[in-house]
Amino acid sequence: MNSNIKAIIRQLNELQKGKPWVGETFEKKFAAITAKEAFKRPLPHLHSVAELIAHLTSWRKDMILKIQTGKGSLTTDSHENWPTNSELESIGWEKLKEAYKKSLSDVIMLLQSKDDQFLDEHYYDIDFKGTYPYSFAIEGMLHHDIYHLGQMGLVIKLIKENAEG
Repeated sequence: MNSNIKAIIRQLNELQKGKPWVGETFEKKFAAITAKEAFKRPLPHLHSVAELIAHLTSWRKDMILKIQTGKGSLTTDSHENWPTNSELESIGWEKLKEAYKKSLSDVIMLLQSKDDQFLDEHYYDIDFKGTYPYSFAIEGMLHHDIYHLGQMGLVIKLIKENAEG
């Protein structure tokens, strides 16, 4: 039985393009901005939408590594955690979105090959310097997505307000 894995996959999909209770999805946020706006920082201390998406992609790729090898390589101090806007602009908004979506589909594909017992297996977390059940990382990834989805909403709202005023 893999009802817990299926529930996690369903939640990940809902946040991307479904009908979550919060009413917003990543697809709705992507549709709300232009490629030019994706790289804008509405305030100097806020990240751009592109930076947020690259950040989420980096952590998803690290989740894939954790699932495949039992250990990730990304830390909060890693450069890949928050690449700069200028680095991301050279990649382009469409390619950033493609990499983000691919990282999600790769995580989902890996999870589909697992059963619920996998969630109790352990991996080594280099940021927390210890072993943790995969449920900790996978649920954390879901929470991380929700947190940054809300952050994206605020960034987009500020970008739109700044453009009007």
